Amino acid sequence: MTKRRKSSHSEPRPADCASQRAGGSDKVADLEHLALRICACRRCPRLVAWREKVAREKRAAFAQETYWGKPVPGFGDPRASVLVCGLAPAAHGANRTGRIFTGDRSGDWLFEALFQTGFANQPHSTHRDDGLKLSGCYVTACVRCAPPANRPTTAERDNCLPFLAEELSLLKNVKVIVCLGAYAWEGMLRVLRMSGHERKPKVRFAHGAQTMIGPYHLLGCYHPSQQNTFTGRLTKPMLVGMLERARQLAGS
Repeated sequence: MTKRRKSSHSEPRPADCASQRAGGSDKVADLEHLALRICACRRCPRLVAWREKVAREKRAAFAQETYWGKPVPGFGDPRASVLVCGLAPAAHGANRTGRIFTGDRSGDWLFEALFQTGFANQPHSTHRDDGLKLSGCYVTACVRCAPPANRPTTAERDNCLPFLAEELSLLKNVKVIVCLGAYAWEGMLRVLRMSGHERKPKVRFAHGAQTMIGPYHLLGCYHPSQQNTFTGRLTKPMLVGMLERARQLAGS
């Protein structure tokens, strides 16, 4: 029987873009500083209590692991032309591993698709030291703490969106934003509005939805949640197809 891997660090460290320094020292330093501020955030009492409770009690399958139990920053290439945005960390996924979309089934689907489309150097993302690197892509979320029942409140979302707005402003090369699910789509519309970019009439979310807002191509894609993948609402070719479209629009 294979033993489950324990964390290689006694204390978790921010899962930022520090391992991908090809983007330039100033840009990486700014993203690292943002990551540290995200990791230190305690603005939403309900989310703080929940993420820390989950980290203490753990799931039986991960009982020997040290949970991250803090907000989760984005991850990827500082020179990215494609930004992928989800809802929030999973309680026993990124809230455990400290890297967005890492350690859960949604991440399994996403990183396999990123590998198939040339954005990732490997098809799996299991922990912060697994050697994963992204090229031309950055992955993030609207809300940085794992929420109870995967449902952040409106106030919690609004507390967190300024982090996403700042992240987007630092990723100077982004041309295409892939929104995984309606929640990410609505959140990104708000972030773009905060940045002075708005389109009327508003384009509604759908899988395959596409619109131009300010300098960004916005693409809608069903979230690779088990609710969507188990039912066949989202298939692997559908997810790969959206990422291929993103690459084409970004001209990369």
